[in-house]
This record gives sequence, structure tokens and C-alpha cells, in this order.
Amino acid sequence: MNPARTIGRLARILAVLGAAVLAVTAAAAAALATPRPRPPGWNKHPPLPAHVHAAVTGGMPGWQLTLIAAAAALVAAALAVMVYRARSARRRATVSAA
Repeated sequence: MNPARTIGRLARILAVLGAAVLAVTAAAAAALATPRPRPPGWNKHPPLPAHVHAAVTGGMPGWQLTLIAAAAALVAAALAVMVYRARSARRRATVSAA
């Protein structure tokens, strides 16, 4: 087996394991976080409920979501075409050299 391929595969495995460890660490820190205990009588006079504007509760308009999804699809398609062309050019170069 090609040593460069083995090293690359090992590097990918280590990268995936490192990302998994970071994700678990971040999730554990968030899961184990507890608020500080409140002093006695802290809710004797609770604050009034906050006024929420209608624009804040509505979220993002549908046309913006559609635009973002379309742009993401175009970027993904462009990347797929570039990868395909790069691979086919590499195959042609190695086949013609042999």
C-alpha cells in the first residue's frame, strides 16, 4: 500500500476524532452548566413582562430563506463541477503519461 495514502488516511481519522472530542467537550460544558443559587427573597417584586415587538417574533422572511437556499445550492453545484473537472483532468494526465 502507498505510504502517502496511509498517512493521509491516518490524518483524516485523527481529524475526525479530534472534531468529535471537541464536540463532546463543548456539549458537556453546556450540559453541566448550572445557574448560581439565588438569594432569598429575590422574587419578592418580579419585573414586569417585557414588551415583544411583532417584527422580532416573525423571524426571517420567506424570500430571504429562499435566496439563501438558492445561493447555497449554486455554490454546492459550482464546487461539484470544479471537483469533477479537476479529477477528470488528473485522470487524463496520468493516463496519457503512462
